Amino acid sequence: MHSEDDGFDINDTPEKRALKARVIELRAQHRALDSAIAALQDQNGGDTLQVARLKRSKLVLRDQIQWIEDRLTPDIIA
Repeated sequence: MHSEDDGFDINDTPEKRALKARVIELRAQHRALDSAIAALQDQNGGDTLQVARLKRSKLVLRDQIQWIEDRLTPDIIA
């Protein structure tokens, strides 16, 4: 059985399930940072230093998500 909504598969190993759960967490954090950045920027330009810090954090999350997704995607030999 496979659920298209959450990406979980009953046949996954516990490690794969843990990685998929972590990706879901990281994506939620990434979306929250997006909202925080937008809110700061809407406040008359906001605190540019704080916006820059949040954007850096967002990039770190994106890199972590990509790293995990690379581990979850099987290598395809062409």
